[in-house]
Amino acid sequence: MAMFVAEHGGDLAQVQHFHKRIAGADSNVAIGLARLGFKVAWLSRVGNDSLGRFVLDTLRAEGLDCRFVRCDPIHPTGFQLKSREDGGDDPRVEYFRRGSAASHLAIGDVDPALLRARHLHATGIPPALSDSARELSGHLMHTQRSAGHSVSFDPNLRPALWPSEALMIREINRLAALAHWVLPGLAEGRLLTGRDDPADIAAFYLDQGAEAVVIKLGAHGAYYRTQLDAGFVDGVPVAQVVDTVGAGDGFAVGLISALLESRGILEAVQRANWIGSRAVQSRGDMEGMPLRHELPEHTPSLKTASAL
Repeated sequence: MAMFVAEHGGDLAQVQHFHKRIAGADSNVAIGLARLGFKVAWLSRVGNDSLGRFVLDTLRAEGLDCRFVRCDPIHPTGFQLKSREDGGDDPRVEYFRRGSAASHLAIGDVDPALLRARHLHATGIPPALSDSARELSGHLMHTQRSAGHSVSFDPNLRPALWPSEALMIREINRLAALAHWVLPGLAEGRLLTGRDDPADIAAFYLDQGAEAVVIKLGAHGAYYRTQLDAGFVDGVPVAQVVDTVGAGDGFAVGLISALLESRGILEAVQRANWIGSRAVQSRGDMEGMPLRHELPEHTPSLKTASAL
């Protein structure tokens, strides 16, 4: 999507000036991985309009391969309005994407060349947009896992986009079962599994076929669990929270990048926490994503839990 961010606080109806940026959890992660030196292709649809061109120009400037993005001649590029909150509170967001080009994503949009990628990152947002986008998500995740490629999945729940909560829970858990690495937030995990404790939430997804489950705990860090190990990793303290949007996407960038580099799960979660902490200190969804040379040489201390 395109995004218009208020330049001052207050009711969006009264804001006169906005800054134009891009938004989208999937594209945030793609940008973060590209900044760390990974070759990243992005699959989506944009409208044949100025906002679509703006989105593509921005992503190409970040080094993303956008060859596989379809330009829709009929449906528009979605956008959102985002409030400015100077006290560290979550910003208010209004979406304008019903019937957008991205909601018309379908299996036919997949170029076979994409299937050669060694890793697929998916979120729960496209499946919420339409039946065809949901079918595409399941198809890609099943195909890539069956081919021996790694798959990560962030539920990124958007209840307002689903016809019912029951359908959302069933479909998101169905997709999560196709992933090697599952990355829910604590509140998401509780809603999706009906379990309260992070260890029990993680066990639910391990039983469904995940190899690692990492649960985001906000400022408290994260809990991870595999078939062999489990533990808590402390969060990284920040002097001031500027914008909370994009923190989970930064977390995903840290975890995925480290695991693709064959680093251990502990180091991966530590990097995830650090990049998430960077994200909340920058205004904008992806502006805080670091470059490779900015990654810290020393990671935060680990708070361990009993090994499994």
